[in-house]
Amino acid sequence: MASFTKLLAAALLAVTYATTGFSFLTTPERHATRRSITIGSGLEIEAFHPPSTFEIFGEGIDHPLSKRDNGFSLSQASVAFVQSHLSKGADAVSFRTGFAGDVAQHAFLTQTHNGIPFANAVANVAFNKANKVVSFGSSFVNPKTIASTTPSIALADAITTAEKALDGTFNQHPAKLEFFAKPDNTAVLTHVIQIQNDDTGAWFEAFVDAHSGDLVSVTDFVTKASYLVLPMQKEILTDGFQVLTNPADLIASPLGWHNNGTLNTTTTSGNNAIAFKANQAATTSQSSDGLNFIFTQDPNQDPTVQTNLDAARVNAFYVVNTMHDLTYRYGFTEASFNFQQNNFGKGGLGNDQVTISVQDSAGVNNADFATPPDGQSGRMRMFLWTHTTAMTHENTHGVSNRLTGGGTGRCLQTTEAGGMGEGWSDAMANWNEKTSSAVNDFVLGQYVINSTAGIRTHPYSTDPVVNPLRYSDLQTRTEVHAIGEIWANMLYNVYANLVGAHGWTSLARTDPTGTEGNVVFLHLFLDSLALQPCNPTFLSARDAWIQADVNRYGGANACQIWKAFASRGLGTSAANHTDNADVPPACIQT
Repeated sequence: MASFTKLLAAALLAVTYATTGFSFLTTPERHATRRSITIGSGLEIEAFHPPSTFEIFGEGIDHPLSKRDNGFSLSQASVAFVQSHLSKGADAVSFRTGFAGDVAQHAFLTQTHNGIPFANAVANVAFNKANKVVSFGSSFVNPKTIASTTPSIALADAITTAEKALDGTFNQHPAKLEFFAKPDNTAVLTHVIQIQNDDTGAWFEAFVDAHSGDLVSVTDFVTKASYLVLPMQKEILTDGFQVLTNPADLIASPLGWHNNGTLNTTTTSGNNAIAFKANQAATTSQSSDGLNFIFTQDPNQDPTVQTNLDAARVNAFYVVNTMHDLTYRYGFTEASFNFQQNNFGKGGLGNDQVTISVQDSAGVNNADFATPPDGQSGRMRMFLWTHTTAMTHENTHGVSNRLTGGGTGRCLQTTEAGGMGEGWSDAMANWNEKTSSAVNDFVLGQYVINSTAGIRTHPYSTDPVVNPLRYSDLQTRTEVHAIGEIWANMLYNVYANLVGAHGWTSLARTDPTGTEGNVVFLHLFLDSLALQPCNPTFLSARDAWIQADVNRYGGANACQIWKAFASRGLGTSAANHTDNADVPPACIQT
């Protein structure tokens, strides 16, 4: 254990730098539309995403098909609304996918030209149960020029360009043609190709200009972390392990955790996840008949000894399955693009269980989660911290990346949106750690760096002295983890207000029907992800929370939510990373 602790301590300085990310060169526009991505070969690409707009409509507004007597589909209604709202022609808008939640229907659309979709000009529309439009997000563009739809560069040549530039190999996922809107307001035709490197863990979606052969942009499917987070209600390893019997939620996982959708298993593999080391055949088998997986972790031995490796795989398998079941109960289902091998005919695309590489040899003191589109497995890699705690943070990257933008994995790619991705993951870890109504200061990652200070610059807290972070801190924070701290602390204040108003229940994991504050919080957490636009900002993500509350609770929690955001500078008149503490007039006296 001593050698392990020294290894972690040695990484402290690097972790501190990685999670601080201060700069005085940022602008709101750059945060909201750009992100610099450094490739292992030393290449740096500045990915571009057109600015998104987001509107919320409270109880809802009519759409062009509202008066139709013979009914209409989600695709028809959403396309008609976007065409009308943005004054687009019939051939400029295409329905991509959608799903019906318990309080809203969600449609995800793309801008098209001559039948070819735009990769980064998208829209999303939500309808309430009265079939009224309650929110609309868009990054549609009006390019001054659009390239020819007939490629000049062959796909094979584009693949060669992408493989060389990104230091990886084409993974055989079907390539496609899409337009890409550039910052100079032109639209180029691109070959879209997935490139992977199994040694480094890189997984990119490359956009190669189909006329010039240039690499235009990339989507980075891998969300990196600088820490390993908490087992469900345990803060640190020394809180102790516990034997749990039959923890699977059969509503969320009807065949249990040890069935791959077709056959029963007796290993750390099933329909939702597979935990292994080095290769997917290297799982942990049951310790005794009856699906018993009892492996006692020994902190005095090296993490890689057999008992510790088995404990790591079992713990990883437990946490990812538990997160699957929890988020399923709150709306992250097959139809809304979750991770399952078999979707049981309930919508969405299957064949995408989460693969968990435990004690991955590609690095140390780190973790990452790759979120490709629905139908391709989410990939979690846990390095040599894995046996100490679990992966709630990493798993939540898969949830936020899939729910935002309709399952593409492309819609948390700007600096600001990527930062919020880190914040949602911290907030989910925080929610899972709660064992009572107390809203104490929350320190993230104490154990992994052997420090009670954890790995964030401040504890998460409702006290502005303990945690002074505000919306205006986006002016100087440019790294996604540093941005994520601001968002996660805002959400912690929202959580505190909701629990203060409605109380707390220990049944929240399996009963989403309660009225307690922690239940309300998690519903709004997931509901808002599907409502917000592709590559949201703090402002549009805040508005998605407000609209989510209208959809599910009739706006009953609006003032609690507004007051929490406003207390950290994200009030009604906040803009351009400048603080504002205003709340709606109706909230001033409440």
